[in-house]
Amino acid sequence: MSFPTEAAGAGVYRYRADAEQAGPAIFTAPGDVVGGGFGLFETAATPGRIGAVPHYHQGFSESFWVISGRLAVMSGTEWQVLGSGDFAHVPVNGVHAFAAVGDELARFLILFVPGAPREEYFRRLAEHLGRGASAEEIDAMARECDQVNLRDWPAFGARPEV
Repeated sequence: MSFPTEAAGAGVYRYRADAEQAGPAIFTAPGDVVGGGFGLFETAATPGRIGAVPHYHQGFSESFWVISGRLAVMSGTEWQVLGSGDFAHVPVNGVHAFAAVGDELARFLILFVPGAPREEYFRRLAEHLGRGASAEEIDAMARECDQVNLRDWPAFGARPEV
């Protein structure tokens, strides 16, 4: 094993208060901040509402780590309910969805690998939801951001009570 002979670039420190937020998504470590290898966002889902309809991404995988509350995550056709400290990984092209279950807000981290520019999607989603856009408008916007929504995915109807 050898050690570097030259100092590598400086590390990156980012304070939560300085991170941009769009809707409930906080851009903790966007891909452009950490060299493109990953993107890390913090977000939340409210019980009684769908966090994300079934969808897939062709350019990146997505993983979830629950901070607090309970988060139901669908991968393929199977739903699992995760609690604090639990983890789920969805591969590239893996159909997935999520929703908070129980009585409290579910807070969780989303890891994108590689660091896809998901900020545009979350900004635009917040704007679309704020103006009451139709599902068709939201789905068209999502496709532009490497997200194909599958609102008629069969396993979606078998989700745990939200």
